Amino acid sequence: MTMKYQIIPVTPFEQNCSLLWCDETRRAAVVDPGGDIARILSVVEKKGLQLEKILLTHGHIDHAGGVADLAERLSLPIEGPQRADQFWIDGLADQSRMFGFPNVRAFTPDRWLEQGDSVRFGQVELEVLHCPGHTPGHVVFFSAADRLAVVGDVLFQGSVGRTDLPQGDFETLLASIRGRLWPLGDDVAFISGHGAMSTLGAERRSNPFCGD
Repeated sequence: MTMKYQIIPVTPFEQNCSLLWCDETRRAAVVDPGGDIARILSVVEKKGLQLEKILLTHGHIDHAGGVADLAERLSLPIEGPQRADQFWIDGLADQSRMFGFPNVRAFTPDRWLEQGDSVRFGQVELEVLHCPGHTPGHVVFFSAADRLAVVGDVLFQGSVGRTDLPQGDFETLLASIRGRLWPLGDDVAFISGHGAMSTLGAERRSNPFCGD
C-alpha cells in the first residue's frame, strides 16, 4: 500500500479529519481539518511527515473550520471542494456564531475541484468525484490503488448525509451514492466524516437509506 492514513477526530462534532500520506516520500495531505489544529500537527510531527496541501470535501464548519488558520500557518494550498459550496465557505463566520465555534474565517480555495479531476501528494494520486446532495459542491477523494475513499458526509456506516440544510437534496444524494460511489467496487473501504469506517459493499447490502 503506497498511501497510509490516520483518522483524527476534531471539534465537538467529532468530525473525522483524515491525514493521508505517501509512505515512500512521507509527503502528506490533510482532509477536512475542521479544528483542533494543534492535535493534527502533533500527529504530523510524530509521524515525521511533510504536509503538502489541504483537501476539502465540503464547506460545513466541522470540516472547514480550521482550514484558513492551517493554510496560513504553513503556507499550504487548499484544494476543493467544488465551487457550488462557495456560499458555505463564505458564510463560515455565520456558521461559527450559530454553532459556537471560535473565530472561524472564510477563505478562497487555491483550486476548485470538478468531477474527473485528480489531486496529488508525494507519489499518491486521488481521483475526485463530485457527489452533491449533502451540499451542492461536495467532493469525494478516491485512491484506486489503495481501494480507499474519503467520502466526507455523503455516506456513513448504516446511514447517509443529512439533506435538510441549505441546498441539500435527498434524491441528489442518492444519485451521487448510486451513480458515483457504488461503481467504485464493493471492496472499497471508506472513511466517513463521522463515525466508523465501512465498505461500499457492506452499505450496498445493508444500509437502510441507500442499499440495494
